[in-house]
Amino acid sequence: MSNGPTLLIAWHSRTGASRAMAEAAAKGAGGTARLMRAEDVQPDDLLSASGYLFVCPENLATMSGMMKEMFDRSYYPVLGKIEGRPYATAIAAGSDGEGAQRQIDRIAKGWRLKRVAEPIIVCTQAQTREAIEAPKTLDDADLAQCCELGEALATGLSMGVF
Repeated sequence: MSNGPTLLIAWHSRTGASRAMAEAAAKGAGGTARLMRAEDVQPDDLLSASGYLFVCPENLATMSGMMKEMFDRSYYPVLGKIEGRPYATAIAAGSDGEGAQRQIDRIAKGWRLKRVAEPIIVCTQAQTREAIEAPKTLDDADLAQCCELGEALATGLSMGVF
């Protein structure tokens, strides 16, 4: 890991799509990324990062429970201590992903974070129980978009533009 600004990529995945998105973003960010499962993220991890990428699936029109737990566990301990830091999001969804996106944006607004990239929402079109529960494989274009997001966030952090 580099000694410069650190991008925390906090992720949760049930069927592999969000994990693949997070890993692609980390690859793009190179040595400045710290890839962490949402269940392992603690307030100190958020405090020590220079910027954030939150990656999760949308479940029942909202962010996954494990991602919500990360925010619940960390919200008050970092409140007022990370204001102005940059963030972005990547959501894996079966239909539209907008519910999860709105939830994360509301939390980020409370923390006074600054969105620095348009949301990435990868729609898998999974609509049946079998399709929803099945392991997901994303196409190269979706993964490339996540890789580019990681690179852009890392570059912006290292250049001090955020």
